[in-house]
Amino acid sequence: MKTAWARLFCRLLIALMIWTPYQIATAGMIGTDQVVTASTAQADRDTVASFLNRSDVASQLQSMGLSSKSAQERIASLSDQEVKQLAGKINSLPAGASDAGDVVIGILVIAAIVVVVWYLWKRM
Repeated sequence: MKTAWARLFCRLLIALMIWTPYQIATAGMIGTDQVVTASTAQADRDTVASFLNRSDVASQLQSMGLSSKSAQERIASLSDQEVKQLAGKINSLPAGASDAGDVVIGILVIAAIVVVVWYLWKRM
């Protein structure tokens, strides 16, 4: 009895080994351009999303009648080429130069440092 079941089991295993491929997963070469394109597209989308999350940009969009949720949905529907172009424009914007209040505070801090240095210089 055991030999009949053993033969049946062995035949089933042989059939399964022939039927099942030896390599289930196959590996292939991935081109550098494929990897770079995918990572660049995601980085561009992150750049645009972070730009839209800024408070000054959100307030400007709301003054134009566009909610931040609607803007995010519109950005999500853009193609990779359009997002790349928009991210390029964002990256080429000048840094800083936000408010006149920041400039005044910076000038006052520099003036205070100059006065303290001048006072300590004269005291020596």
